[in-house]
Amino acid sequence: MKVNTLQESEIIEIIVYSFIAFLLMGAVLILFFYFSRKKIIQKELEKKDLEIQYQKELLSAVIITQEEERKRIAQDLHDDISSKLNIVSLNSHLLNTPNLSQEEITEITANIINLTSKALDNSRKIAHGLLPPVLDKFGLHAGVEELCLEFSSSKLISVNYESKVSFDILENDKHLHVFRILQELMNNSLRHGKATVISILFENNKEGKICYYSDNGIGFDLDNNKNQKGLGIKNIESRVAFLKGIITMNSSINNGISVVFNF
Repeated sequence: MKVNTLQESEIIEIIVYSFIAFLLMGAVLILFFYFSRKKIIQKELEKKDLEIQYQKELLSAVIITQEEERKRIAQDLHDDISSKLNIVSLNSHLLNTPNLSQEEITEITANIINLTSKALDNSRKIAHGLLPPVLDKFGLHAGVEELCLEFSSSKLISVNYESKVSFDILENDKHLHVFRILQELMNNSLRHGKATVISILFENNKEGKICYYSDNGIGFDLDNNKNQKGLGIKNIESRVAFLKGIITMNSSINNGISVVFNF
């Protein structure tokens, strides 16, 4: 009987210890999953914060770009249009001067016609900058072709352009952003990159349409925060984000720049 009692006591002891061990293991597992989940949630929150911060930076870049564009338009209107129209107004009042000779009237009239013509030309240029007529009427392909011709006509740079994509003119609102991206890139290549050759290619892929852009300019250091936060790059990134696309930039000193983005 004593042996049986001893065996039962040992069995109970084993069961108790096993139960305690299972409880400890369960507690460890619960703590492990709790802290793991907490860490995952923390990382997700950090990711969300980074996304929100990135969206804020993009929004800020868009607002700054819009304000800069408004300032430029206001300056153009003030310097080119207003100043010329003021002189036209002065010349018009001169025509009311008594005892003007026919020669003086002819000269004043010629000045009015000349200044009015220049004011009209400048207003067309400003309107063209806001919305290129060719893009509006014939679509992105025609708009980019005209843009390439404008840059090539300067004789400072050669532009190679090819498109394997057909663009729906009904999507011009979206395509205007693509046009502005290329315009910004080409301006940077010419003014800052000192490039002599630019290449642009449109193709289709699984995600939609994709644009390849490159130049042979002096390039820049992408790791430099000043270059990453430049207004031009932020403007480009904000437009690509608006198109729900992804952009990749590669550049280094003396190796030009290559840019790929989809839309």
